[in-house]
Amino acid sequence: MTGRGLTAPFLKTVTLLPDRADWDRFPFDRLGFLKARTFRLDFVTPVTFFVGENGTGKSTLLRAIADLCGFHAGGGGAGHRLHATADDAPSALAPALRPSWLPKVSRGFFFRSDTFADVARYLDDAGNPDIHGGQGLLERSHGESFLALFGDRFTARERSMYLMDEPENALSPTRQFGLLRLIRGWEASGNAQIVIATHSPILMSYPGATILLFDDDGIAPVAYEDTEHYQVTKAFLANPRRTLDELFRDDDQ
Repeated sequence: MTGRGLTAPFLKTVTLLPDRADWDRFPFDRLGFLKARTFRLDFVTPVTFFVGENGTGKSTLLRAIADLCGFHAGGGGAGHRLHATADDAPSALAPALRPSWLPKVSRGFFFRSDTFADVARYLDDAGNPDIHGGQGLLERSHGESFLALFGDRFTARERSMYLMDEPENALSPTRQFGLLRLIRGWEASGNAQIVIATHSPILMSYPGATILLFDDDGIAPVAYEDTEHYQVTKAFLANPRRTLDELFRDDDQ
């Protein structure tokens, strides 16, 4: 456990610097939370979820935060240098953001489900059997490799930032509960700040977390039960037949 006053969250605030923004280019010309040309986001709990529809800027902001931490744009930790691709270009948003830290943290990991294979290949090529339990990440199933990475690389032994973009993509519901247990341990250490962009109602149920809803109007805190993810899932599970009948009504006419 770290000393009093130096436990997570370490990244306290990110603030937009309007004079550094190119307002005619993405993401400044498109995302709702940048429309007002002023933006400040406070992190008040160790665990924060970014939720909302596709295209609202969750991943864009998460990647900018990864850049502020010094992580590779394609995923991994601060020391990882993956082969560059078009999708791994440095964040255009990060240079227009001013972070406020207490203390500054550059350890940790940036997990992107869409580039995980590249990161896993990089780590496997590094040939560290102690990390992988003697088995390469790419030798496991997709879901098993996700959890192996989380369990081995996300240790929270030192102050760390754990940024995760849709980690549920390869995880069954049971495996998602396993990830919740890992998050619990990271938070309990006092050494980890966790920011997760997700569509999973299971993950965002984590107790005590801040849920931030991204939409066309900006970013605002939302209660778990008020998220569309919770409400749609609850309605479907309560009566799958009725939900499917309504969904296919026009097709059957």
